[in-house]
Amino acid sequence: MNDNSFDVDAVLLAYSDTVYKIALARTGNRNDADDIFQEVFLRLVKHINKISSEEHMKSWLIRVTINCCKNHFRSWRNNTVSLSDLNAELTVDFTPEESGIYQAVLRLPAKYRDVVHLFYYEELPIKEISEILKRKESTVKSQLSRGREKLKSILEEDIADENKNR
Repeated sequence: MNDNSFDVDAVLLAYSDTVYKIALARTGNRNDADDIFQEVFLRLVKHINKISSEEHMKSWLIRVTINCCKNHFRSWRNNTVSLSDLNAELTVDFTPEESGIYQAVLRLPAKYRDVVHLFYYEELPIKEISEILKRKESTVKSQLSRGREKLKSILEEDIADENKNR
């Protein structure tokens, strides 16, 4: 779409899941994710004429979602969520196994959580993640590698705890 004529409803249908899951991953709370979702699409309505292509649209939405999450925490919340609240919030379109893995992803430090989420759940290439997060490709690659290792450790701990409690 080179003529900048995007249908907001079509964009909402195409990218609502992506925006919501990123917001939920970064906030860990459905209410905050709902607020951020709404803010992102309000900004889209204001800036839709500045978006030049479908690829630009997706990148723009992801970047704005991440920025809105950062602003949200800066403005009036502290960045803590109890694990019981987090577990209760994460039942969004995942099988129980996927939900457990996603909860482990959410326990990663933010710099790893972002790249793991964008790479595996949004299926973005490293180059695009680099552009969205404004990090070097080599940094994204190393954060992805370290994130996988940390995720593996978290999952192994969870399995060990589960086996211990049997």
